[in-house]
Amino acid sequence: MMTSTPSVPPGPAPARYLDDLQAGDRFSSAEHALDAAQIQVFAAQFDPQPFHLDPEAAKDTLFGGLAASGWHTAAITMRLLVTGGLPLAGGIIGAGGEISWPRPTRPGDLLRVDSEVVSVTPSRSRPDRGMVVVRSETRNQHGDVLQQSTYKLVVPRRARA
Repeated sequence: MMTSTPSVPPGPAPARYLDDLQAGDRFSSAEHALDAAQIQVFAAQFDPQPFHLDPEAAKDTLFGGLAASGWHTAAITMRLLVTGGLPLAGGIIGAGGEISWPRPTRPGDLLRVDSEVVSVTPSRSRPDRGMVVVRSETRNQHGDVLQQSTYKLVVPRRARA
């Protein structure tokens, strides 16, 4: 008699320390569905420009329609990274970076973040940590890159026994 084992959904990825990372490591996040209401609520509080608030007014702008604030896209990206898209021990602690938005984020976009470790450098003066450079692309459901970012992150090393 054959028995079947129920499938168990995978748990969150284990947190990675500096010692666990190497250039070329890749990570992907879960997805976030974005709608017009989210865009407008964020914009009303943090970036109250017509092309983020009013679909009619947005038609006559460079965007040609309602578009999320780049800072909204950045905030969603951060959430996706923190909730499993970049599983770093100690959290995602930035020490600088660059960001660009090659295409607007629109209502109806399904966002995900793909990241790659560019470099890992142990600190010479602080043996308990190091610097990791990560390049991330936030993409929509069509694979269009909506945000590109490169971050320098402080990552702890494993405690030595």
